[in-house]
Amino acid sequence: MKQSKLFTKTVKELPRDEVSFNAKILIKAGFINKTAAGAHTFLPLGLRAHNKICGIIREEMDAIGGQEILMPALTPKSVWETTGRWKNFDALFKLAGADGKEYALGATHEEVITPLAGNYIFSHKDLPAYIYQIQTKFRNEPRAKSGLLRGREFSMKDLYSFHKDRKDLDEYYEKVEEAYFKIFKRCGLGNITYLTYASGGAFSKYSHEFQTLSAAGEDVIYICDKCGVAINEEILADQKNKCPQCGGGKLRKEKAIEIGNIFKLGTRFSRPFKLRYMDEKEKARDVIMGCYGIGPSRIMGTIVEVHHDDKGIIWPEEVAPFKIHLLSLRQDEEAEEIYKNLEKSGAEVLYDDRDISAGEKFADADLIGIPCRAVVSQKSLAAGGIELKRRDSRKSEILSAEELLKKLKS
Repeated sequence: MKQSKLFTKTVKELPRDEVSFNAKILIKAGFINKTAAGAHTFLPLGLRAHNKICGIIREEMDAIGGQEILMPALTPKSVWETTGRWKNFDALFKLAGADGKEYALGATHEEVITPLAGNYIFSHKDLPAYIYQIQTKFRNEPRAKSGLLRGREFSMKDLYSFHKDRKDLDEYYEKVEEAYFKIFKRCGLGNITYLTYASGGAFSKYSHEFQTLSAAGEDVIYICDKCGVAINEEILADQKNKCPQCGGGKLRKEKAIEIGNIFKLGTRFSRPFKLRYMDEKEKARDVIMGCYGIGPSRIMGTIVEVHHDDKGIIWPEEVAPFKIHLLSLRQDEEAEEIYKNLEKSGAEVLYDDRDISAGEKFADADLIGIPCRAVVSQKSLAAGGIELKRRDSRKSEILSAEELLKKLKS
């Protein structure tokens, strides 16, 4: 894409009421626009990065047997009344329709997926089943002030699993845990994200969160360096300051951002909706459920909080909106030819062909944070080609156009 044709531009003035770093830098770099507190428009660069994250999630969910669907965001009051959450789920956005009935915007989808599963699960032969979606969620958040980390409207991947017994649930739960760590590693968050014990779901003593270390985090966790897991501060007293996994080791206090969670729901939702199956002996039994959430938009905000310097964002390779940022410094014909060849080779390239100063181009490139920057200038051409520099490095090298293409492919 030519940067002169990009719908958005980097901006100088930021919203005065914006306090979070991720929101400030993403707005400044032209990735998102703030529509209202807790609600943002994803602009072309931002949507590309967001979609890369979603793509990674889809690949890893499909790899453990997940099948993708898309459920409605508009949900009837009746399903929430079935589980008793119409009155006690404080974050629900509620509204009245022209038909005189009441609805809620989907804050989560257990109340939709469970009766849906009842249309297709009848026998033990229909189990297990693993169904997920990536969809916009709505929560009436009273403190929407942290950019993409705490929104009233946000994206969520929610996976629901259906099992005939607890053993089967436990086995799949471990598979999801492994898949989550693969996702976070591919998003550049793997080495600073901890499986964190939290207060229990409906079917077990503990649920689990995935917490990424960051000074911007609103959560406090205690890490056991002996076994590599953590405990959420809310359950620390119950544990008597001991690691729930190994029972020993010193606990290190850190601030963190929750980017995922997994729960063993058991029969919490299958019983109210009478989701049952016939076992091998033709006896009716409750379906056992698990649920597993990841917030792609929250991951995007977390990446920015973690991967940046004083000049701007430093995108990890797999989630960057483009792989290479090509800058032309008054050498349009040569740069245009290189751009065309890069595009022909399938490279994801943003080509800064704008008629502005070199300093402005360099500043915007650092701000946007694409992993590789290739500069075509009189100086680089005199030295033998194109100056290539990684965003996270001070070193650069001169490559011919052929060498650049070969390096990008490898």
